[in-house]
Amino acid sequence: MATKKKKIFVLDTNVILHDPSCIDHFTNHDIIIPITVIEELDSFKKGNETLNYHAREFARTLDSFSEKAPFDGGFKIGPRKGRIFIKLDKEFHPDLIHSFSTDKHDHRILNIAYHAIDEYPDKTVMVVTKDVNLRMKAKSVGLQALDYLTDHVKDISTLYKGRRIVENVPDDIVDALYHEPYQVETTFLNNINGSNSLKAHEYLILKGNKKSALGTVDPITRNIRHINKITAYGIKPRNAEQTFALDALVDPEIKLVSIAGKAGTGKTLLALAAGLETRKAYRQIYMARPIVPLSNKDLGYLPGDVKSKLDPYMQPLYDNLGVIQNQFGETEAKNKNIKRFLEEDKLVISPLAYIRGRSLVKVFFIVDEAQNLTPHEIKTIITRAGEGTKMIFTGDIFQIDHPYLDSQSNGLSYLIERMQGQDIYAHINLEKGERSELAEIASNLL
Repeated sequence: MATKKKKIFVLDTNVILHDPSCIDHFTNHDIIIPITVIEELDSFKKGNETLNYHAREFARTLDSFSEKAPFDGGFKIGPRKGRIFIKLDKEFHPDLIHSFSTDKHDHRILNIAYHAIDEYPDKTVMVVTKDVNLRMKAKSVGLQALDYLTDHVKDISTLYKGRRIVENVPDDIVDALYHEPYQVETTFLNNINGSNSLKAHEYLILKGNKKSALGTVDPITRNIRHINKITAYGIKPRNAEQTFALDALVDPEIKLVSIAGKAGTGKTLLALAAGLETRKAYRQIYMARPIVPLSNKDLGYLPGDVKSKLDPYMQPLYDNLGVIQNQFGETEAKNKNIKRFLEEDKLVISPLAYIRGRSLVKVFFIVDEAQNLTPHEIKTIITRAGEGTKMIFTGDIFQIDHPYLDSQSNGLSYLIERMQGQDIYAHINLEKGERSELAEIASNLL
C-alpha cells in the first residue's frame, strides 16, 4: 500500500505577520522560510504597530533554536514536529524566468518553492500565503498553494448569533417570567423543536400564542432569566437585539462581550453608553480601534503630525461620543461629566497599538472594528485583561479592510466561534439598522 508523502510548506511573510506562532501548527511536516521572507520581516521590526511586534516575536523564536545549521539540514522545531529550513536565493528556474520578474519578493518565494520540488522529490511542496494573487501564480506553474487556515472559522453561515427565537411557548411560561423570581426552568423546551443545547448567556425571544418575553440563559442555574429593557446614559434600545446587547454590556458577571453587525446597528454606541452607565465600577473607560493599514508606512503619506494622522481613524469613536453627549444640554451634569472624563483621562479614545505596556486593571475596554484584527491579535489583547476588567469587541465580519483577512479568518469571527458557551462570555448579533431608512436601504442593497 502506497504511503502518503510528507509535506514541506514554503511560508510567505504575511503568514508569519498574521500569526508569529504559525510554525507550531504544521504538525510533523517540514517548513521552508525563504531568505527573502527574513528580509521582509526585518523591514517590519521597527515600530509600535501589531505587525512590528509579530515580526520581532518571530525573530526571537528563530533565535531561540539551539541548532546552528538552519541553512543546511535545517533544525528540529520540537518533539513530534518537522524541521525548519532557511533557504538562500537561487538562480531563477528556467521555467519561471520568462513569466516572472526577478526583483519581486513574491517571485523569489515562488522560485524557492519551485526549486524545492527537485530538491525534495520525496515530499509534496506547498506554498502557504494569505495573498490570493501569489496563490494563483503558484498554481499557474503547477505548485500547490493554500491559505493559512489554522485559525479559520469553518462555516460562517452557522456562526453563533447569540440569540434565537423560540416559538409555541406556553403562555403560562411567558407569564411566569414577568413575576418573581423572574425566571423559569428550561424543561418546557424539551417538547419544542430546535430549542435544545442552549448556551450560557444565550438570549431568547420567547413567543407564546398571545404573549412574548425576552430572556437569557443563566450560566449557573441554567434557568431562563427575564430581560428588562433598560436605558444606558440616555441611550434606549430600539429593538430586542439592542436590549440583549445592553443587558450583556452592563452585567458585571460577563467579563467578555462581542457584538457583531453591519453599519448602523448601534454596536459602538451601545458599548460606549454602557461604559458610561457603569463607569463607577471601573477605573477607566478605554475605546480603541486598529489602524488599517496596520503598518506605519502608509500613515506617513498623510499630512501633519502623528495626532493629525491618527485623528481620521479615531473620528468615528468621537462621533458616537458626540451622539450621547448631545442628548443633554451643555449645563446638564451628564454632559459636563463626559468633558471631565476626557480631561481626566477617565475616558480615553486611542489607537489600539497604544495599549502596549498598559495595565488593564478595572478597565471597561472597548475594541471597535475588531474584524480587522487577526485571531492572534485578539488573543494577545484578551490575555492582557487584569482583575476587574471587562472587554468588548465590536465589528462587522463582512466589512473587512485588512488585505489578508476575510469573514472566516478575522479575529472577531474566531472569538465568537471559540468562546461561545463560556460562563463569562456573551455575544449578540445585531441585524436591524437603526440609523435611518436611507442608511438601512443602502446597507442592504449597495
